[in-house]
Amino acid sequence: MNDNVHPIGRGFSYEDLRVGMRFRTHRRTIAEADLAHFVNLTWLTEELFTVDDDSSRAIKGRPVPGALVYSFAEGLLLPSMQDTGLAFLNATLEVKAPTVVGDTIHVEVEVTECRLTSKGDRGLVRFANRVVNQRGQTVIEYNPLRMLKRK
Repeated sequence: MNDNVHPIGRGFSYEDLRVGMRFRTHRRTIAEADLAHFVNLTWLTEELFTVDDDSSRAIKGRPVPGALVYSFAEGLLLPSMQDTGLAFLNATLEVKAPTVVGDTIHVEVEVTECRLTSKGDRGLVRFANRVVNQRGQTVIEYNPLRMLKRK
């Protein structure tokens, strides 16, 4: 492969980002099949997620685990760091509201910190991520620190 030819869809390099920069992802609707597959894959077999009986639930609709919503958010963000992301270093995460089957989510992102590593050959970038549903409600907030390639 020719090193002078760059692939389409390359994510942000460290130099592409600056504090205050904002962007959003595409959207993704969470289906019943997504819930079933995720629960089976992770063994999150809490009856809240595995029994289709909402007569005793405070939440209207079929709730999905916050871990599923977070995982989908990371998947939606993948194009922004394709071929440039080196490491996910840490984050705090807060679930703000329930998400149910049929909800459509996207991620709104703001760059809150940029700094070079001690060697200077890559950068550390902190993001403020808000996962938002189709009603405009924030359902999860998290702030990953990622290591990205430099150009």
